[in-house]
Amino acid sequence: MAADTRDTIFALSSGALPAGIAVVRVSGTRAGEALAALAGRLPAPRRAVTATLRDSGGDMLDRALILWLPGPATATGEDTAELHLHGGRAVVAAVLAALGRFGGLRMAEPGEFTRRAFSNGRLDLTQAEGLADLLSAETEAQRRQALRLAEGGMGKLIGEWRTRVLGLSARTEAAIEFSEDEEDVPSIATADVADMQALAKDIRAAIDRPPAERLRDGVRIVVAGPTNAGKSSLINSLAGREAAIASPVPGTTRDLIEVPLAIGGMPCLLIDSAGLRESGGHVERLGMARAQAAIESADLILWLGQPGECPDRKRSILVRTKADLGRRGNEADVATSTVTGEGLGELRALLEERVRSLLPPAEAVALNERHRKHAAEAEREISAAMTQVDLLLVAEHLRQARVALDRVSGRAGVEEMLDALFGRFCIGK
Repeated sequence: MAADTRDTIFALSSGALPAGIAVVRVSGTRAGEALAALAGRLPAPRRAVTATLRDSGGDMLDRALILWLPGPATATGEDTAELHLHGGRAVVAAVLAALGRFGGLRMAEPGEFTRRAFSNGRLDLTQAEGLADLLSAETEAQRRQALRLAEGGMGKLIGEWRTRVLGLSARTEAAIEFSEDEEDVPSIATADVADMQALAKDIRAAIDRPPAERLRDGVRIVVAGPTNAGKSSLINSLAGREAAIASPVPGTTRDLIEVPLAIGGMPCLLIDSAGLRESGGHVERLGMARAQAAIESADLILWLGQPGECPDRKRSILVRTKADLGRRGNEADVATSTVTGEGLGELRALLEERVRSLLPPAEAVALNERHRKHAAEAEREISAAMTQVDLLLVAEHLRQARVALDRVSGRAGVEEMLDALFGRFCIGK
């Protein structure tokens, strides 16, 4: 983002128009000047008052509620003004046009308000990630996890790890400092090794928890089995709509069909795959190859074929379909009929139980790929530190561990990914 942070920025920060109320936010050194020009005065700080807004020619724009919020104790860390307008398109357009005519003011870029909050130390990188996830959350589980990030849950966890590393570093540096006597050869203390082992174990436990990506993208559930096993019909029953074409003709499904849905408030992605059989034309064989690839990458498989042919029993729920036709078998986990509804409630309950086990615990902070990468780096450095004899090497490994943890919270080495992150936000954020 090449925008000049010295500019004062403004944007509509509320939802789509028309609306009952529209909130326009202004942030930067000239926010107070712009507010005073529009309202004819600068109100007392942090006190909502009504005012008549007028443009530079004196024409009335709106009768609005205004707030003056001097920095740095604001969302962005800068002087901020808010205009709570009547939410008509013409009203908002006129106010934005009036703001645009002030020198030094410009329309904000996507995510620029939040980026300034990050740059000014009002929130760390993990909180910004949480806010981005909160804006796109569609299920209750996504909302809870995103809110935990946005409220600083990850920052607290990283801060705790960093404090422990800092304590180890301080003790190591002290041992080096007070070992000037040639007969006093410093070595790593047994207690410090134990603390390093405990810290590395705690970091590894967090890394090994189910990843945040499953909450964001949904648990991938592939419905698989031979042709004409009832895969598409089962998908439609679970989704509650005609999401896939169901036909008695073998080979109808030739490509992957993805159906997003929530199971027990948890995000899932049901994937209907091509039927697996020995014969078939070129296009059908391509579909079966994609089905095999989907099975390999699935978090969970609903297997509708013979139990002995299940590709991965540990990741699968065995489903015996078409129970209304008298199909028998004792090895299936559940027998279902999309005609009578038999077993569908039991299958949903099984799915909810398995999906819940594949998602991060509700009370835990889930690490995404970026968090895991840097946390794993910190764990490796701590593990390397405890194997060293030379305390200077111990100190260096601990320093590198701190740097890795700082990358998680955004204190160091994150410039390359900031544009991508803040580009996920809307203009008013």
